[in-house]
Amino acid sequence: MSDKRILIVAHRTAATPKLLDAVAERAAQGPSRFTLLIPRPYWDPDTEEAALTLELAIPLLDAAAGSHVQGIIGATDPVEAVRDALERETYDEVIVSTMPERVSRWLHLDLAHRIGRLGVPVSVVTAEQTERTLLPGTGSV
Repeated sequence: MSDKRILIVAHRTAATPKLLDAVAERAAQGPSRFTLLIPRPYWDPDTEEAALTLELAIPLLDAAAGSHVQGIIGATDPVEAVRDALERETYDEVIVSTMPERVSRWLHLDLAHRIGRLGVPVSVVTAEQTERTLLPGTGSV
């Protein structure tokens, strides 16, 4: 049996507990190879933000997967970034990791459905919202 190939599309949620759980769950189902795709941020595509996100997320994803997770930086448009990745390699599933619905640009763009039209099964993992109370004048919790 060959490894199941899974493409993870994420940015700010690249190392959230729900995504790490989803990766661990798939790894437990059988041999899997994961690739984390970070589209360049649309608000500042020339920064190193995507590379920093990869650097921080890969060790956590490696631990969840039980093997090395490859990291790639893609086009600013996440659909274009996924299309490019699918042209380079075959994937059995795409996991889209997003912010909570009230703040997720990707959910508002119906990203999962648009990626699904590329002919690959898509799952969505939504990060949990936290309730935080900021202390007046400190900017901290």
